[in-house]
Amino acid sequence: MKAIFFLVTIFLLKMSLTAPDAPPTNIPLCHTPANAMSELAANADFQMLHETPLPFTYQGAGETVTFQAADGKTASGFLLKSPKKSDKWLFVYQEWWGLNDYVKQEAAKLHKDLGDVNVLALDMYDGKVGTTREEAGKLVQSTPAERLAAITKGGIQYAGANAKIASIGWCFGGMLSLQNAIAGGSQVVGCVMYYGRPESDIEKLKKLNTDVLGIFGSQDQGIPPATVAKFEEDMKAAGKKVTIKMYDAVHAFANPSNPKYDANAAADAYKLSLEYLKKKLG
Repeated sequence: MKAIFFLVTIFLLKMSLTAPDAPPTNIPLCHTPANAMSELAANADFQMLHETPLPFTYQGAGETVTFQAADGKTASGFLLKSPKKSDKWLFVYQEWWGLNDYVKQEAAKLHKDLGDVNVLALDMYDGKVGTTREEAGKLVQSTPAERLAAITKGGIQYAGANAKIASIGWCFGGMLSLQNAIAGGSQVVGCVMYYGRPESDIEKLKKLNTDVLGIFGSQDQGIPPATVAKFEEDMKAAGKKVTIKMYDAVHAFANPSNPKYDANAAADAYKLSLEYLKKKLG
């Protein structure tokens, strides 16, 4: 009996040495995410929510400006100045594609409709633009949170100590619009975020000096309704006001470069955003 047991043991030991390794069930992260959206941007399912942008070239007013970011490096943005001298500013935050021509077009539209407001579309990728979902995902993943914060702070300094600032952004930019409102303190008077990842740290939300207008899609699988509901709870816990408008639409429904663009929902959301921003910057 002992001999049989011994032979079985030797056989199993041999098999364990020669058999191929089984794949691990959990692969640990080998790095710290660059920013709050890095892991989401690396998710293949989330990437598939973003259709390849349709071709478009912006040919309107505006100029590229440079300024010093808070980290001492140079940053840039696309600026449309107010027709008359004004301390009112709107910061426009790009989708995860980057500061492309669609963002410039949206900035120009807001500039025209808001009147005496300076509109600055911040370049959060330092000149890089993704043209495929894979490129965009890598840009999000590789941009450090510290650099994003430094560009935002540099933009606030560029606007000036007397600036009255509101912000708007989509997707990655929706998250950044909210972060701008948190970082800007008393200078920030308004915040619009389209289907961006909400801040879940209640202590950070307590720093908001403004209410928030959040625009989302009920069919959005990247920022689903459950995430939005949690954001509402967190804002309430922080003692802050948020107004949520939920459309029966998919992620990035308001982006005209998206083949799944929902013109009706986008038009209504824009009207709501414009009314909000006019009130805040009036």
